[in-house]
Amino acid sequence: MEKKASILIVDDNDSLCKTMSFTLEHKGYAVTTASDGYEAVERVEEKSFDIIFMDIKMPVMNGVETYKRLKNIRPEAIVMMMTAYSVEDLVQEALREGAYGILYKPLDIEKVVVFIDESKKVKQGALILVVDDDPGTSVTLKNVLVNRGHKVGTAHTGEEAIAKAQESMHDIVFIDMKLPTINGLETYLAIKEIDPKAIAIIISGYREEMGQLVHQAISHSAYACLYKPFDLAKMLDLVDEIMARKRKTGLTGGRKR
Repeated sequence: MEKKASILIVDDNDSLCKTMSFTLEHKGYAVTTASDGYEAVERVEEKSFDIIFMDIKMPVMNGVETYKRLKNIRPEAIVMMMTAYSVEDLVQEALREGAYGILYKPLDIEKVVVFIDESKKVKQGALILVVDDDPGTSVTLKNVLVNRGHKVGTAHTGEEAIAKAQESMHDIVFIDMKLPTINGLETYLAIKEIDPKAIAIIISGYREEMGQLVHQAISHSAYACLYKPFDLAKMLDLVDEIMARKRKTGLTGGRKR
């Protein structure tokens, strides 16, 4: 019989804790609850949990600060943040710190169960290339994606990106439109010629200046465009969406040339 996940729910809303706990225990999961960040730290010091559901907005110590402490104790735990409020700064900080994702309240408990089941399966992460001359963006994207189990390479110029595309066939390529020598559109078209199956997500901090290039990239089958500063949760959703489609066709996982 497959061992069910052990779960910690951290939320100052007693009603939500009881409802989630009752539902998940009924489905066979071992559930522990904590009403604030300090209690969560105590629970995690006592035992390890496979998955931690963490409310972002809590009194005294918020969910992000709590998460930072927990990952020092149990870095292997998967942490899913929860919120009913518009706290995008905290959401983005949590994702940058390595939280797996975000669930918005009121929770769809069936989606929660699907997430728990999926998180226990070993999946092959995507091979992703981030092409951006801004070191801050490259590091942030790489860290967030690596925390989700993906293998991530970076390139700071179009020429470097094309050379890496010739070495390996990437599942997803993030391409900044404004690069120092050849622009993002030229880079994308060159990579597409090398590997027609690579899926590109365009990124740009210049909505008006780069608008025409973005439009051309989309017309040449780029998957989507994200404008900086972009929503990391939306970016992760796009990656999950792309990989779900690729898994159906068996085209995943860092195919070598």
